[in-house]
Amino acid sequence: MNATAPSRNGTGTGAKAEVPQPRPGSTPVGLGGPQPVLDVVIPVYNEETDLEPCIRRLHAHLEEQAGYAYRITIADNASTDKTLHVAERLAREFAQVEVHHLGEKGRGRALNAVWSTSDAQVLAYMDVDLSTDLAALQPLVAPLLSGHSDLAIGSRLARGARVVRGPKREFISRCYNLILKSALAARFSDAQCGFKAIRADVARRLLPHVQDTGWFFDTELLVLAQRSGLRIHEVPVDWVDDPGSSVHIVKTATEDLKGIVRITRATFTGAIPVRRLREQLGREPIGVTAPGVSPSLVKQLVRFAAVGVASTAAYLLLFLLLRNGIGSQPANFLALFVTAVANTAVNRRVTFGVRGRGGAGRHQFEGLIVFGLGLVLTSGSLALLNHTTHPGLVLETTVLVLANLAATVLRFLLLRGWVFNPGRRPSEETP
Repeated sequence: MNATAPSRNGTGTGAKAEVPQPRPGSTPVGLGGPQPVLDVVIPVYNEETDLEPCIRRLHAHLEEQAGYAYRITIADNASTDKTLHVAERLAREFAQVEVHHLGEKGRGRALNAVWSTSDAQVLAYMDVDLSTDLAALQPLVAPLLSGHSDLAIGSRLARGARVVRGPKREFISRCYNLILKSALAARFSDAQCGFKAIRADVARRLLPHVQDTGWFFDTELLVLAQRSGLRIHEVPVDWVDDPGSSVHIVKTATEDLKGIVRITRATFTGAIPVRRLREQLGREPIGVTAPGVSPSLVKQLVRFAAVGVASTAAYLLLFLLLRNGIGSQPANFLALFVTAVANTAVNRRVTFGVRGRGGAGRHQFEGLIVFGLGLVLTSGSLALLNHTTHPGLVLETTVLVLANLAATVLRFLLLRGWVFNPGRRPSEETP
């Protein structure tokens, strides 16, 4: 869309300038009109018993609470019992209920198929057992309707949630989300609660890049959304475990771990176009920073410090393991070399946001030069200490730790200003 820009002389005429289009997910959703505002998908496989009470309860709730046009879509995942028959009967009874039949199993496949073709403006899903109290549905959808958030998830682990389930499922859930935070830097608290919503304009951009067709679909979508700079709203839910759930915990956990490995690999190889998605969808920084300090510097310092602490601990452990066998100087060299290579690789991705393989060899080569400077600093400190005194293990270790910390400061300055300087990598993928 074009608009006429005012001329400098104030006559109101001049060259045409393109008016920026709003970022997907940022504008409020209109609630009027016959088109569904909300499409709630219920993915089912062999749920002939639970499907009807679920749909009747959900329909009654939406009739009372929604206040806008809605649709309930039953996504049948190749059921072999009478699930499809029950679904079609319910669709004939309720005008707001539709049925989407798939020839293959997979919750992720069903959600991707229905969400990709839905004409609603907000897309949601929930499990057929309705373990999550429906009172959380409107709080889930509201921030998406207003444009405040891009995705919304029910969380059983957020403060204020009330959950009834056995210790085994509780332990597995918390371990899984801890793995996500450690391996994928996830900032959301509960990836697998079957109670989520997403704006349709955002979903259309993300879904083509989500590969999983099973239970890992949720996690993959959330990780992609987070890395694309989208806002994920969390709603504490009341949740009661369904003892008759057909979810196979061990099999699902195994597939989830495979998914984590796949996403990690795709991130490092640049297979996922995170930079492009962030440019298209990401929310801009609010612009409030500490005086004289750029927001990127603050983030880099925090991330580099975390990587540095881990590297220093790994260095110290390796040095202590190798010292008695090969001597202090060779142990220092090997420990510093191994941790330097790992430190460069992690800082490349985590601290300075470089993705893909482009320039990786040069980065490691220049990282080794920085390593050499660190080696001179630590080895020089060690040599000076041994020349002036006969230190014990405690004093020697203390001096090395201090020298290594000084080398870490030097390393940050060189990595930021030289190795990973954005001006030297115009064609490489960044967040």
